[in-house]
Amino acid sequence: MTVKKLFVLVACLIGSTSWAGDPAVGEKMVTEKDCAGCHQRLIGGDGSKLYTRSDHKVKNKGQLAAQVSYCSSQLKTGWFPEDEENVVAWLNHRYYNFK
Repeated sequence: MTVKKLFVLVACLIGSTSWAGDPAVGEKMVTEKDCAGCHQRLIGGDGSKLYTRSDHKVKNKGQLAAQVSYCSSQLKTGWFPEDEENVVAWLNHRYYNFK
């Protein structure tokens, strides 16, 4: 299965899940793992354009959770699912504002 298909599958499976993560904890986790550093290497600047560009691929909380999970596994963060929920909560609060 390709990574893209896996991403879509995970997004569909968890798309309707309610999130109870803590944005403050998520922000700390993102800072500790230097997520911005990776994003800066990918797109330049401060890395935040990954979230704010007009053609961003994340369209709902399920896709956001799937992307966080993908990044976590690629970077071997060691985050548990509840850790990823905190990161999703922060990203949603800071950039996306999904309902």
